[in-house]
Amino acid sequence: MTTSTQQPTRLAADSSPGRQDEGTRGAWRLVMQREIVTRAMNRAFVVGLVVSLVVIVALAAFFAWQANRVDTTTVAVSSDDTAAVAAVTSADELAADEGGNDEIDVLEVADADAARRALAAGDADAWLHPGDDGWVLAGQGEPGGSVERFVATAVEQQVVAANAEAAGTSVTELSAGAELTTEALEPDAVGEQALFFATLALSFLFFAGAITSGNMIASSVVEEKQSRLVEIIATAIPLRQLLAGKILGSSVIAVGQNLLFAGIGLVAVSASPVSMALPALSTSLIWFVVFFTVGFLALAALYAVAGALASRAEDLQYTATPMTFLVMGVYFVTFSASGAFLTVLSYVPIASVVAMPARVLARDAAWWEPVVSLVLLAGFAAAALLVSERAFRGSLLQTGGRVSWRQALRPQN
Repeated sequence: MTTSTQQPTRLAADSSPGRQDEGTRGAWRLVMQREIVTRAMNRAFVVGLVVSLVVIVALAAFFAWQANRVDTTTVAVSSDDTAAVAAVTSADELAADEGGNDEIDVLEVADADAARRALAAGDADAWLHPGDDGWVLAGQGEPGGSVERFVATAVEQQVVAANAEAAGTSVTELSAGAELTTEALEPDAVGEQALFFATLALSFLFFAGAITSGNMIASSVVEEKQSRLVEIIATAIPLRQLLAGKILGSSVIAVGQNLLFAGIGLVAVSASPVSMALPALSTSLIWFVVFFTVGFLALAALYAVAGALASRAEDLQYTATPMTFLVMGVYFVTFSASGAFLTVLSYVPIASVVAMPARVLARDAAWWEPVVSLVLLAGFAAAALLVSERAFRGSLLQTGGRVSWRQALRPQN
């Protein structure tokens, strides 16, 4: 591979902020509007957004269907075995009392051979019959899952009742004082499994928004630089305002995209069995949007510099690599983090964009912790913006090859 040794050429341009006049102070608004309109009319972006929405809606519909569908299990019993019939009927009542999606039906057959034929034909999922020492629940494969649990409980209750009657007592007397009730100290708390998937969703929202919008702003900058359009723009407006407009425009798109995805996610949650956790999820998402908005300002500035450091679109694979690794690292680390490690990440910019909302969702953060973390993130974003602004102005008008960060930050004459 041949490496160009040509030194980048700095083109003359008056981009000093001290030379701004009244006519250019609002130029960033025009740049921001242009970025938003250009992105909204970009076919690849629109198609990708529509596909993402379709996938999210499809997944939400699938999980809602899974949560509301009834899982019916048919248990074959001999018609002359009243105890087996009663046990299966009692098992169905236990399943109904639990409030789940399990339903157990009784299939009365003539004898054992008829029960085996029903299993082989698929008319029955299991066969309950007396064994040499207790009861047997048979199936083509090993019966298991909820049907085994409900049938076992029903059989146990019947046997205990029969034994209690034979001993001259009752089940009520034998089980006096053994009742167990449950109490939720935090009724809207999120379960461990739901917390994992919610954190994974937050990580994905961060990844999708940062990568998509970040690459778009880098591509926009390098395209204008490669076409020499930026040289014309630089004669009309200060480069600082050009950078500000690009950052704000891409931020509006990125935040709007995440708000849309999050809104659809909340609608899906409201129709799911974990809808009681909706208040906690809503609070966590609000914090996520706030953290993402602040954190993306820094990422957008760094991606803009990545575009300015490149002289051709092909150079972006090198100049944007550090930001890509950063975003991917946050994605893979945060959704799998827990305990003390997650607590540490919740104070580390940019990882705090996902880690702190995840802790808020798990009710593991005091009220002041998100505030402190947000202040740290804002400080990091401010520092990144200052450094990126200098590197952007120092590299955007240099041509002839890739520009290094050292060259970009070199004092300008």
